[in-house]
Amino acid sequence: MSTTNIFTPFSEEELIPKEEKLEIIKKGKQFSIGIPKETCLNERRTCITPDAVQVLVEHGHEIIIESGAGQGSFFTDLQYSESGARITQDAKEAFSQDLVLKINPPTDEEIDYFKPNAYLVSALQINLRDKDYFTKIAEKKINAIAFEFIADEYKQLALVRLIGEIAGSVSILYASELLALSNGLMLGGITGVRPTEVVVLGAGIVGEFATKAAIGLGASVKVFDNSLSKLRRLHTLVDSRVPTSIIDPKELSKSLRRADVVIGALPRLNMQPIVTEEMVMKMKKGSVIIDIVIDNGKAIETSELTTMDDPYIIKHGVIHCGLPNLTSKMPRTTTKAISNFFLSYILNYDIEGGFENMLIRKNEMKQSLYMYKGRHTKKVICDRFGLTYHDINLLIF
Repeated sequence: MSTTNIFTPFSEEELIPKEEKLEIIKKGKQFSIGIPKETCLNERRTCITPDAVQVLVEHGHEIIIESGAGQGSFFTDLQYSESGARITQDAKEAFSQDLVLKINPPTDEEIDYFKPNAYLVSALQINLRDKDYFTKIAEKKINAIAFEFIADEYKQLALVRLIGEIAGSVSILYASELLALSNGLMLGGITGVRPTEVVVLGAGIVGEFATKAAIGLGASVKVFDNSLSKLRRLHTLVDSRVPTSIIDPKELSKSLRRADVVIGALPRLNMQPIVTEEMVMKMKKGSVIIDIVIDNGKAIETSELTTMDDPYIIKHGVIHCGLPNLTSKMPRTTTKAISNFFLSYILNYDIEGGFENMLIRKNEMKQSLYMYKGRHTKKVICDRFGLTYHDINLLIF
């Protein structure tokens, strides 16, 4: 049958099959990464190990590290240099790169070193910040990402969990040291001797690992939290061996009077502390309080910020530790863990086409920002410091 009279809106050429065209993601340019030396809180951790530097350099990134940045974690300038990093004696040079990786937020002086539209990734420690900090980084039009807000594709706070795992374990190890110092007690249990009693406030990641560490040493542990789902989860994880309770003041006060160690692992941002001064006054003399969450709203009213040089104070006969960087007591382990995270974090952005492309494609990336080109994008921060809030979804679309 002839087909010459059949009507078609297409030409013969248009009907010929053609090869499929696939979208190719345009990769962003490789960027320079600055690793400055930490200057606050006697910080010993850093964000990148020499091994991670080598991988990043092989992927085309330029790494500029301030001399001595890895010293606290027992990594030398020579190790970084041999891995491909460029060592600088000038802090300003390390801060003036496309991306700056830090543990603690930059100081006022350090903020001046940033170039406009640079990316900063660091902890925020909101309880230690003031309004001037946010105003100053806004003036530099910095894109700021906080450890506390970095989420993965499952909406889990990946870096918070990682550091929390270490912090929970370290809190018990350090509490053991302080307990021996204060009254000669060993944290744990020995045949024929009553085990020490540990109260953990918070059944999240930090509380979970503090509980596991305390159980491992043989201590008697009780966990308080107002989230029944978290308590149920913890109960399952530790094989139902630990009594749990919601935060009932009467029950909590009774447990605190018997406690040898109290671990504060429940952030109280913009809320009242869980443990009041009156409760602390009734605790045993020589007992130990470690308030891990002091930088995000302290859990114990009598807690105060302490430093690595003076890690604890004594109030009402009770030792109080308020180190906001408690994991800095194990700097090499913590640095390795953080470095592993940032290595995959940065390489993932390479694959996806750079930071700007990721901001458009990934909602979790948007939510990790608390400032975008000088605009405040986290409501919790704006409410606390009286700043103008900008919805990140209206700035990037």
